[in-house]
Amino acid sequence: MYVKGVQPAVDEAVAKHAKDKSLDAASVVKTLPVPTGGEEEEHEHGHEHEHGHEDAPYDPHIWLDPTRMAAVATKLGDRLAAADSDHASAYRSRAKAVAGELGALDQDYRGGLRACKHKAIVTAHAAFGYLAERYGLQQVSVAGVDPTNEPSPKRLGELTRQIKTTGATTVFTETLVSPKVAQTLAKEAGVKTAVLDPVEGVEKGSPDDYMSIMKKNLETLRPALECS
Repeated sequence: MYVKGVQPAVDEAVAKHAKDKSLDAASVVKTLPVPTGGEEEEHEHGHEHEHGHEDAPYDPHIWLDPTRMAAVATKLGDRLAAADSDHASAYRSRAKAVAGELGALDQDYRGGLRACKHKAIVTAHAAFGYLAERYGLQQVSVAGVDPTNEPSPKRLGELTRQIKTTGATTVFTETLVSPKVAQTLAKEAGVKTAVLDPVEGVEKGSPDDYMSIMKKNLETLRPALECS
């Protein structure tokens, strides 16, 4: 299983060696369009280019919506069951269990983010569109730029004004990149920083997995958005 358009090397390997045995997770769910706007246009050769995201005709970050992940888990169970009929019931049973865990995670998010004073999440790059759509939030990104690159003074000013307009309290950085951009923007806007993980990888030696990272993200979002 993979998400087409995220890593060109993976796409090439699938095309050469597993074209009929792979599952593109993005083909299972409704996708969102690639985020557009001033920040993406200004830095169109930034973060997306490094990760290959520009190769997808849609926003590839589907894993940040637990309900979409549940649909993918169910589909994967069906595909494995069809490929290995002797163990079909085990595949479908495990897929059902995983979908149930993801459903519970979704309920935690729905409940945790139901009553919040703020809706804007200011992120290092535009990875949280699916999460924002699912839970009624507004993603304001320092575009798709590499978070290690500082925005231009003009863009920094635009983001600062947007933060003040939306009432955002926090600029979110990420686990695997320098927080320099977020810290600079937060200082200009007079707000704090916190880590919101796009689940694109884990630090070496970390015991975290998808579920634990997503739960930490919810714990981070609630105070930042002033949720009751």
